Amino acid sequence: MKKAMLLVVLAAMAILPVIANGGSEGDMAGKGVEKLKVGMVTDAGTIDDKSFNQGTWEGILQAAAEGSVSEKYLKPTGTTEADYIKEIGNLYDAGYKLIVTPGFKFETAIFAAQDKYKDANFVLIDGTPHNADYSEFRAEDNVVSIFFAEHESGYLAGVATALQLGEGEAGFIGGMEIPPVQKFNWGFQQGIAYANENLGTDIVLEAENIIYQGSFDNVAAGQQLGAGMFDKGVDVIFCAAGGVGVGAINEAKARAKNGEDVWIVGVDVDQYSEGIYEGNKSIILTSAMKKIDTAAYDMIQAELNGEFPGGQTLVFDASNDGVGIPAENPNLDSSVEAKVAEVTEMVKSGEIIVSAEQGNLIK
Repeated sequence: MKKAMLLVVLAAMAILPVIANGGSEGDMAGKGVEKLKVGMVTDAGTIDDKSFNQGTWEGILQAAAEGSVSEKYLKPTGTTEADYIKEIGNLYDAGYKLIVTPGFKFETAIFAAQDKYKDANFVLIDGTPHNADYSEFRAEDNVVSIFFAEHESGYLAGVATALQLGEGEAGFIGGMEIPPVQKFNWGFQQGIAYANENLGTDIVLEAENIIYQGSFDNVAAGQQLGAGMFDKGVDVIFCAAGGVGVGAINEAKARAKNGEDVWIVGVDVDQYSEGIYEGNKSIILTSAMKKIDTAAYDMIQAELNGEFPGGQTLVFDASNDGVGIPAENPNLDSSVEAKVAEVTEMVKSGEIIVSAEQGNLIK
């Protein structure tokens, strides 16, 4: 009996270092491999913002669910470079050596962090590291920058919107007037124009109904902007505005409950659930998606496989399924989904070229 007890004690002592170093009993039962610690610092807004933060976090959670990753996110008290660097440092000190940052506001913070934390790797989504005065742009081997072809995603959402409604007026509410948001707008306009010219639709998008609110977290302002557009007869609003867009979604839901026929086109992630207002009805017509979760997940897998693409700039577009509309769109007719699938293949093949620059307004 004493000999058996001694064996149990020795076995327990052997596994303690594995658990102390971030492993788990699941790891212990397998090969005792220490988990990769993946951290995220959020941008303005919350982790469940139905947009950029949430999409990034969901990709990390997907990797964590597979058992080889432990995850943590920190929300800064502000949105300055110092605020971001502080939380990056906190993650680093806690052993998180792969850190994902969502949004261009992290550009200067990552520029500094790549030199300060040379043994950590960083994923910068929608940004390129540079110093404060933009005199130097530099990504070291421990940083990968990821961009998306938002104009292609907006284009496909524009085609879907035009086909489903057939005729009417559209609007656009953007957050900050920065390239990723602008490209959503410009692509959406091109998609509507394509449908009007080639698919028999008649959707109007007036210049006065294209508004950039100036932030990504002012929910009240988004609701006011949405109300103003709907009052003028706009039927559908494409919102690329984070929390501002949530405000417009709330306004659309309130109106739908009162019997108004109004719609929202979501952004970044599939926002259908955010638009539910009665039973399983939703005012989200479709969403112009950036596969942010896929980007985060893929970079984690690259790190796990020893293939982290440091120093590179990657673009997720239609050709690699990095952008598009949701696979399931309950408010789109099957015929509309089929036609959008055809157009998607034309964009993938290069038969249709979507411009990343501003074109003429649809009137």
